[in-house]
Amino acid sequence: MPFKLGTKTIQLDTPFTHNDIQYPANWIRLASEEDKSAIGLVWEADAVRADDRFYWDGNINNPKALEDVIETVDGKEYTTKGLKSNFIAQVKTTASSILAQTDWMVIRKAERNVDIPTSVATYRASVVAKATELETAISAVTTVEQLIALDMSFPSEAV
Repeated sequence: MPFKLGTKTIQLDTPFTHNDIQYPANWIRLASEEDKSAIGLVWEADAVRADDRFYWDGNINNPKALEDVIETVDGKEYTTKGLKSNFIAQVKTTASSILAQTDWMVIRKAERNVDIPTSVATYRASVVAKATELETAISAVTTVEQLIALDMSFPSEAV
């Protein structure tokens, strides 16, 4: 938790000198807000780092590309997947993982004609619907902020 005294940064539990007065390491903890204010000591919040999933180097002014970027280097074509491709792939992976838990019931139905419980069939349909909805929504975004705002949660498992 850094404090500022003019242009100088002062860490909590660190002794410091100001205007030829030496302050002990615990002074900031023990001093009242009025005492801190009287010498010009102010708390400075740490800068909030932007989400690295969406921004390069945690810098909100440096968003990652939404679309795939195709570059040609020495006559060879390289594709760097954009956020849309990566998030759609994640949706597919998540849906597949969720559905895998009940795939055996679908196989059992196909092989031995044993009915799938209604709650399971309904849940599987909701997972597929949510995946389709997310893929469509991700494809439609035009800004990183729109992508961040999407609700990427899948339905809870039916009991």
